[in-house]
Amino acid sequence: MREFEAIADYIAARYPHARKIVEVGVGALPATAIELSRRLSGCEIVATDISPPPPLPPGVRFERDDVTNPRLRIYENAALIYAMRPPPELQPYLLKLARKVGADLIVKPLAAESVLPGGKLVNHRGAAFYLFEAR
Repeated sequence: MREFEAIADYIAARYPHARKIVEVGVGALPATAIELSRRLSGCEIVATDISPPPPLPPGVRFERDDVTNPRLRIYENAALIYAMRPPPELQPYLLKLARKVGADLIVKPLAAESVLPGGKLVNHRGAAFYLFEAR
């Protein structure tokens, strides 16, 4: 199973009734957001970045946003915010944003990067990432 599929599998299993999930820093690799849109019908999948990604399929909406100065309306009512390989300097902003809107946060770091303390290391089908729960 490819890494993005494993992470999408975990998210779909853990948040089957979510109304909104947001990926921060989608960049040019929207594979996880696209996979979530296939698996979670009825869930609004939002991808954010400072620059537009390649064309996204129906089911994934793009919002231009900067996590260092986020527009909170984009993230309100999200069950989960996640980021794939965010730069370490953006991790505190991600955690602050997730806490502000009451969402869980998943951070998938590069293999050698450290992550903020307080997250739970999850290894799901070969994909290792950190979960910060809102509750």
